[in-house]
Amino acid sequence: MAREHSLFGRLVLRVTIILTIGAALLITAAWYYGRSAASQTYDRLLLGAALQMAGSLSIEDGKLNASLPVSAFELLGFSQEDRIFYRLIDTEGQTLTGYRDLAGYIDYTAARTGPVFLNDVYRDTPVRLVVVSRVLSDPPLSGWAYVLVAQTTEARNALTQEITSRAILLVILMSFLALIAGILAIRYSLQPVAALGSALHKRDPQDLTPLDLDIPTEMKPFIGSINHFMNRLDQRVMLLQRFIADAAHQIRTPLTALAAQADMLETETLPANAQHSLQRMRVRITELSRLTGQLLNHAMVIHRAGTVHLEKTDLVIVARQAFRMAVPVTVNPDIVVSFEAAQKQVPVAGDIVSLREAIANIIDNALRHGSKAELAVRVSAENNRALVEVSDDGEGIPPEKWPHVVERFMTSKPHEGNSGLGFAIASEVATAHSGLIRFREKTAHSNFCVILDIPLGQDT
Repeated sequence: MAREHSLFGRLVLRVTIILTIGAALLITAAWYYGRSAASQTYDRLLLGAALQMAGSLSIEDGKLNASLPVSAFELLGFSQEDRIFYRLIDTEGQTLTGYRDLAGYIDYTAARTGPVFLNDVYRDTPVRLVVVSRVLSDPPLSGWAYVLVAQTTEARNALTQEITSRAILLVILMSFLALIAGILAIRYSLQPVAALGSALHKRDPQDLTPLDLDIPTEMKPFIGSINHFMNRLDQRVMLLQRFIADAAHQIRTPLTALAAQADMLETETLPANAQHSLQRMRVRITELSRLTGQLLNHAMVIHRAGTVHLEKTDLVIVARQAFRMAVPVTVNPDIVVSFEAAQKQVPVAGDIVSLREAIANIIDNALRHGSKAELAVRVSAENNRALVEVSDDGEGIPPEKWPHVVERFMTSKPHEGNSGLGFAIASEVATAHSGLIRFREKTAHSNFCVILDIPLGQDT
């Protein structure tokens, strides 16, 4: 089976994908921003400590001395998890104080134009290093001195993680709220589609006039296509109705004339074999006329099943009309026919013409192929179901054939000239009324029975 695709689900999926991609980009940007903010913050502290150390250099008695200020270490001491390494280099390139192996490979001269920051690994630990310079112009001692200060990266990494985690939480929360708002907006935006479906569902099957709804501009081509289709369907229905009427007239008229011509023949003056052929021709004309009528009635029933609006009606009256229509005046006087209504009224929601045709076909089938001396029609209501029971004293239909006799052109007695449309017409009418055709087997105490079973008292 083909999967059903929901427009609402597809839109929600696409919005979710877009929000997910946007959230991923925002989280990535937040990580870069957090790392940059943490790096800038701690770089400024690192630079401040290095400048204080560089400012503490002084020349006394022709020698370079360094009196490291406590404030420089306090400035870097805000991060208790980090370790601090430093190195002061005099004008001769010798280590004045500090860790002598700290960044011994770098080119200090690059710091003459400004502070130099770089990432390094010292004693198997990642560190952030800053190099600052100070020019000395005292006559006994002149040249460039350098200060190197390194700090481990635990604190700045922790700050980066904290900023990123808060940003991620905020992005997830905003994305979730945006998704909820998007779902509500999509649901609200699709209301015109639901309104269109409701209007089409509530529309009378016979109403093929153009739709006139207040809809968004994007749906107007869709409404235009529906109106164009209904206009074409209306024309087709009119052509079909005209064809059925013309076919009924054009086919029945020559058949009636042919039957009249056959009846006018003098059977006494014909030889025996000609009389036998004439009798067979009359039988075939009768069968053809009946088959033609059933075919036209079947087409009519199919057409009305999808177009006629069901109306509240009394099934007793409809069944009585069908009984009078199906039982001819010239019925065999040896057959006892009866009509019984268990209730005065049996209200149903149905198409009077179709129901009358279905009941008449069941009665006609019983008269032609079942009844020997008795035919009974009974209308009743039981357990919210309306029942029309047609019973006869014939042999009945074997239970194994019940599922098949309601199909078109399927008959239990093909040798008797049965067209196989009677029960098919009745079954399609019952289905159109949310019902079915049932059978009750013949027993020693009851006759074979065909039952038209439809809901009782439904709203129109």
